[in-house]
Amino acid sequence: MEFDDEYFMKEALKQARLAFDAGEVPVGAVVVWDNKIIARGHNQVEQLNDSTAHAEMIAMTSAFNQVGSKYLPEAVLYVTVEPCLMCCGATYWAKIGRIVYGAEDVKNGYKKTTGTNWPFHQKAQLTNGVLAAECGQLMKEFFAQLR
Repeated sequence: MEFDDEYFMKEALKQARLAFDAGEVPVGAVVVWDNKIIARGHNQVEQLNDSTAHAEMIAMTSAFNQVGSKYLPEAVLYVTVEPCLMCCGATYWAKIGRIVYGAEDVKNGYKKTTGTNWPFHQKAQLTNGVLAAECGQLMKEFFAQLR
């Protein structure tokens, strides 16, 4: 069975909800290889007391271990929110073939720092706006609870 971007983004949203429930900024990610999820991750910055414990980083580390390689050129990374510059750098070095994200992040997303410069690997493809409303709503709910 062939799954589409919305299917995998819904799986990333499940990870984001785990983060939300744990009091973490609700970002979730899944890594897909050959139409199968090989890794999952959600923000664990507070839990691990580690500012680098973003959903993308956790999912990619798990994927490296699953595949047995430091490169993931055949992989697709689905993440609920626009990656930050750190996570873009990690996708660059991992040679991730495709990045798909949901909601824009005007405060911390890569575009704030890079502008029109491409922060991903030169062979990478980018798709944005997949289930953007759902991904953004979860972020709004989380930050509304903090106020």
